[in-house]
Amino acid sequence: MHGLSVSTPHTDIRPMLRSAPSQPLVHLADGLDLPGVAMPFLRNEEIYGQDEPADFVYRVISGTVRTCRQLADGRRQVEAFHLPGDVFGLECGDVHYASAEAVVDCEVALVRRSAVESAAQRDGTAARALWLLATGDLERVRRLTLTLARKGATERVASFLLALSARGDGDVVDLSMSRNDLADHLGLTIETVSRTFTQLERSRLIELPSPRRVVLRDRRALTALDG
Repeated sequence: MHGLSVSTPHTDIRPMLRSAPSQPLVHLADGLDLPGVAMPFLRNEEIYGQDEPADFVYRVISGTVRTCRQLADGRRQVEAFHLPGDVFGLECGDVHYASAEAVVDCEVALVRRSAVESAAQRDGTAARALWLLATGDLERVRRLTLTLARKGATERVASFLLALSARGDGDVVDLSMSRNDLADHLGLTIETVSRTFTQLERSRLIELPSPRRVVLRDRRALTALDG
């Protein structure tokens, strides 16, 4: 994992929420639509910080968000990348386990955590929706843990590309995140990530029209690498 990231501190969103004349419904999950507000965040701007109070739940409207945690030795672990439609910031405790930052310019919807919890307490459908969101987060953590524990660099990159392509359209994957972000997510160095992309391209498994665009040329071989 690489060094610390540089992010722009977030602004206090509470006055903005209080002054909002109306709050349209935010779709967090089927059966869980609650009043909230949409806010823009600039590239590398912090949405919330590690160990800050977890007063809101968030949904990506546009752009990409990374959640990352600073480790005791100063390194950064990128926990996840959140794409449009993804919900993040749902915590078991009262504070955020990791920080959240805009990878690119983003728009993010915010819903008060108290509203989510109240909806789950009074409505069984909302409670199930909240449970599915929570178990989805646990499954994501489980998959990442297995990837880091059992796979080498090539397998990790292949797994990431396949997972991202499943969220997109066809075999073209546009990477909004940097090689640094990828390295800190996959537990590799930037040099290893770059070298792995080059090896995959030379093996004709992928094509790199640009540093941020990847074409999957041999999905079957990539799937075999993913195991």
